[in-house]
Amino acid sequence: MKKTFFIFITILPAFFISRIYAQDSIRHYFGVKAGISIPNITTGGGSVVNELNSGYSSSLGPDFAIFSEMIFSKHFSITSQLEYSAQGGKKDGFQALPTPENLTPYFTMQSRPVPDVVYATFNSTAKINYMILSELAKYILPFGQKSNWAFYGEAGPFVGFLVSAHQVTSGKSDIYADKTKQENITGITQMGEQSFDNTQDIKDQLHKANFGIEGDIGFSYNFFRSKIFIEGGGNYGFLNIQKGTENGKNHIGAGTVRLGYAIGIK
Repeated sequence: MKKTFFIFITILPAFFISRIYAQDSIRHYFGVKAGISIPNITTGGGSVVNELNSGYSSSLGPDFAIFSEMIFSKHFSITSQLEYSAQGGKKDGFQALPTPENLTPYFTMQSRPVPDVVYATFNSTAKINYMILSELAKYILPFGQKSNWAFYGEAGPFVGFLVSAHQVTSGKSDIYADKTKQENITGITQMGEQSFDNTQDIKDQLHKANFGIEGDIGFSYNFFRSKIFIEGGGNYGFLNIQKGTENGKNHIGAGTVRLGYAIGIK
């Protein structure tokens, strides 16, 4: 099913482009858009949920795209789009982390099982970047017969390819065995506060591709053979991004706000 979806979404733009010269009534635009991505990581329905993969909040990143649009009528068009999307999420403050190996003797010497997680206060950001290829069907609603302004809504499927993924942590803290901070491991062992300043490449832990749905609503202004527009929307991936379940399972997506420009080439 995934292969069929991939073939569909990559072959479809070529089909539409080939039809440009076969139908004189179709207008063709080429354009660029850029703005901000407001990504987040969610546990998703039916996913493995634990303290490591939940509790993320949004963080800002860049989003930009190139696209071709074929306008079939004053109300309908199809857009083929290649987009760079910064995604991920952040957790700041007191939170769980996988139990570090250097703390396992603390538990084994007491004949206690080594817990999966311990707790500390630090900042953690997942920076996950994708290239997204999408096919969007657009409904256009002009403000009037002679108005250059129009409202539009567009939606369609996408396939995303993982470009890079890093877990960036920072801060300094004692490490606790419990959420209530009653058992200060690094204080008891006299290890002192631990530094969390680190950047880890986690690309190998994630699936290389994802697919989902993308959509926007916006306003455009047409002048001569060009148009400018502003739009807001987002994308959401249907697949869990992690290969394993050690740190839970997550879905990924982002809200977007973008400005764009397109020029008619036919």
